[in-house]
Amino acid sequence: MTLVEPRPVTTDSAAPPRWAKVLDQTRCIGCHACTTACKSENAVPVGVTRTYVKSVEVGRFPLVRRAFQVTRCNQCDDAPCVAACPTGAMLTRPDGIVDFDKSICIGCKACMAACPYDAIFINPEDHSAEKCNFCAHRLEIGLEPACVTVCPTEAILVGDMNDPTSKVAQIVQRQPVTVRRHEKGTRPALFYKGAHQATLDPIAARRPDGGLYAWATQGDRSDRQLVPSGHPGTHTSSAAALLSYDVPHRAPWGWRVSLYTWTKGIAAGTLAVAVVLAYLGRLSFSGATVDLAAPSLALAFLAATGVLLIWDLKHPMRFWMIFTRHRWQSWLVRGSFVIGFYGAVVTAFLVVGILGQTGAIGSGATSTAEKFIGGVALSGAVGTACYTAFLFAQAKARDLWQSPLLPPHLAVQSALVGAAALLPFAPGTRSAAALAIEVTVAVAAGLHVLLVVGELTVGHPTAHAHLAAEQMTRGRFAGFFWPGLVLVAASVAAPWIGTAATALALTGLVLHEHAYVQAGQSVPLA
Repeated sequence: MTLVEPRPVTTDSAAPPRWAKVLDQTRCIGCHACTTACKSENAVPVGVTRTYVKSVEVGRFPLVRRAFQVTRCNQCDDAPCVAACPTGAMLTRPDGIVDFDKSICIGCKACMAACPYDAIFINPEDHSAEKCNFCAHRLEIGLEPACVTVCPTEAILVGDMNDPTSKVAQIVQRQPVTVRRHEKGTRPALFYKGAHQATLDPIAARRPDGGLYAWATQGDRSDRQLVPSGHPGTHTSSAAALLSYDVPHRAPWGWRVSLYTWTKGIAAGTLAVAVVLAYLGRLSFSGATVDLAAPSLALAFLAATGVLLIWDLKHPMRFWMIFTRHRWQSWLVRGSFVIGFYGAVVTAFLVVGILGQTGAIGSGATSTAEKFIGGVALSGAVGTACYTAFLFAQAKARDLWQSPLLPPHLAVQSALVGAAALLPFAPGTRSAAALAIEVTVAVAAGLHVLLVVGELTVGHPTAHAHLAAEQMTRGRFAGFFWPGLVLVAASVAAPWIGTAATALALTGLVLHEHAYVQAGQSVPLA
């Protein structure tokens, strides 16, 4: 069990309260009164919970006992959900409570992807993100949270860390307590006393055979977005541990986000490949491939990217808030501005190309203008291709996505699908220009395969990353991963098979992207 460093307590009477909570698992009897009270107090709909009680059977019959753990938002000092939220709908109050404002939530689910504790959900009635907020409305009028009030054994305590006389401050400062997922550096204000490690670690206990838990099964097993609790193989705790009751969660980002990474890669790669090959003299800046085909493809797939991103929002009509109420700390916001910048530059590039093709301006002027705009577009293309790596890295909950190789890998993937999409528009099927694009496909495909092999053969730094990779290669998403890898590997033969490589590369990468995005979300966090 990992113990936490004592938190400083101030005696400054002018200091605002700093609320914290202690969950004494030595007193918890698993009655679920806290869950029921929370639902009643906060009108939480059926099917979702702000708090619930997890139970694990520790040991082997007849030497076995049941351990409980109350699960809810950890009220982090450095809350990943707050950093990831693009509009400020997730916010940290002066008293330390991480609260939410439903009126400006766009339903992007970035907060859900970022939370290492799986504590946030989308309310199925109002389609906004919510979670435990310490019953802030009750604290403000001098009442304790609903769960504290109903707990029959005083297993839940809430108090001011700035008040040295509060029970919470005394327990945290003087007794051994622990937090969940300390390695994420979020500095939770939710402390566990006497909790068994098999309950704190979401993959310490194995799942029951056949998905049969103490009182229920966990949803439709064919639903690939459902993330069952527990380890799908064996337990990872020092003692044998079997999950007996928990609440499954759904992966926040589905097929639309998987597809968005693919369409965005094509949008960035088509113009980038065309411009680079034109700089190298393999394509002509005044030719139709560079003037018209490349920017038209880029804009078409950039528009598809925007449609997918807005479609995935639970409040799609609020998408404009990303630009008007943006929190710059969020990579969802930064990426939106990068895409907007790139779209504007591509549009300018296409306008110049159309003017050149219609003879409104001379070929020399067209070439000069496109060389300049192309350089600016190239920077926008790189940003468009690679920013998702930082968006995924901001999702601290997903260990598979924390690879430092992800930015260059996304650049390689963009070059692959961009060249593949551009190949049918090459000037001449067996021309030198077509060969240059085919070689680009082959080289990018080879680099992609090498990077995938490298990511899978190098040891993963955490058990969560290892389990996610296992789900991608041998588990629920292997049916997407291996065909995708084989198809991309086959496109290495692009100089010999010509435009047939287009279908191989594009199909292979969209399968890979789906396997990667979904596998990263397949590890239980609670």
